[in-house]
Amino acid sequence: MTIRGILLPLFVAALAAGSAQRPARLFDGRTFKGWEGDTTKVFRIEDGAIVGGSLSEALPRNEFLTTKEEFGDFDLRLEFKVRGERANAGVQIRSRRVPGQSEVRGYQADLGEGYWGSLYDEARRGKILAQADQEAVKRVLKREDWNTYRILCEGRRIRLWINGLETVDYTEPDESIEQKGVIGLQVHGGVPMEVRYRNIVVRRLGGS
Repeated sequence: MTIRGILLPLFVAALAAGSAQRPARLFDGRTFKGWEGDTTKVFRIEDGAIVGGSLSEALPRNEFLTTKEEFGDFDLRLEFKVRGERANAGVQIRSRRVPGQSEVRGYQADLGEGYWGSLYDEARRGKILAQADQEAVKRVLKREDWNTYRILCEGRRIRLWINGLETVDYTEPDESIEQKGVIGLQVHGGVPMEVRYRNIVVRRLGGS
């Protein structure tokens, strides 16, 4: 049985049993309903997954597909597959689109060589907020295959897991930083690469 067949039903059952806030699929596996971004040239849907980028041609800039809904406190689970030399991608959380640009500003659960499982601040402070232990992540990471990402946001605390390994436990010290926004899927520009996301399931916490 695949990771998809084992983990997703267990996750949905556990969350439904433990909270009145039922988990919801953010991606239906067939359409971009509830999402916005360049779905003509950059993002497409294949085999039940959102696919960004190309292994044959580099994008000129970073691109993002974001939810139309905003989320504050939540438990997000998804699967990802990253392909390509020097490939880089990430999952935006509590973020905002920059008006008039393709850029998205906010926290990013990072993906890519040297950054796996780290927390980055995209287009805002422009730095890694919490660096994951890359050697530890490499021991659980399945390169160019499907992996799981869990992102848990509670108050000012953000925790990340890849394939069950906790990589980041970060508490935001700057009280001026907003703790609500859209969820987004990034594909990086500059090199030929492809990133796939599927089984994107979120549970809101505390009515947020």
